[in-house]
Amino acid sequence: MDPGVHSKVKLFIAPTAMQIGELATATGLSRDTLRFYEKRGLLLSRRLANGYRDYPPEAVQWLCYLRAAQALGFTLAEIETGLPLLDDPAAAAPLLRDALARKLEDIDARIAGLSALRADLTRELARPEFGCPVLEEQAAA
Repeated sequence: MDPGVHSKVKLFIAPTAMQIGELATATGLSRDTLRFYEKRGLLLSRRLANGYRDYPPEAVQWLCYLRAAQALGFTLAEIETGLPLLDDPAAAAPLLRDALARKLEDIDARIAGLSALRADLTRELARPEFGCPVLEEQAAA
C-alpha cells in the first residue's frame, strides 16, 4: 500500500494490542470494514471482558497486505483461499507468483473480451442504417 502524503494508510506500528477505532485510524479503513473482515475470518481479534475487540499489532500490516491484494484484482474469496500460504512465507513465494500469473491471464482474457465487444459496437455504430434493434425486429415481423 502507498503510505504517501495523501494516503489514508498511516505508518503506524502499535507496540500493544489495539481497539477497533485505533486500528481504523491506523489503516484508513472504516470500523464497519474491519467488522466485515472479521466476520469473514480475514481479521482476528479477541474480546475483552468489556466486550471491546482487541486486535494484535500485526493486524495493521495484515490489512495493508489484504488491501494491496485487492488493489491487484484479487477477490476476498481468492485472498481467503490463499491464507494458508502465509503460514510459511518462504514456501509461499512460488505459489504467490503462480497466483499473480493466473490473475494476469484473467486480466488479459477480460481485455480481449472487451476489445471484441468494442469492435462489435464500433461496427454497429458505423452502419449507415443503424437504428433501434427492437424496432428493426418489429418492422421485420
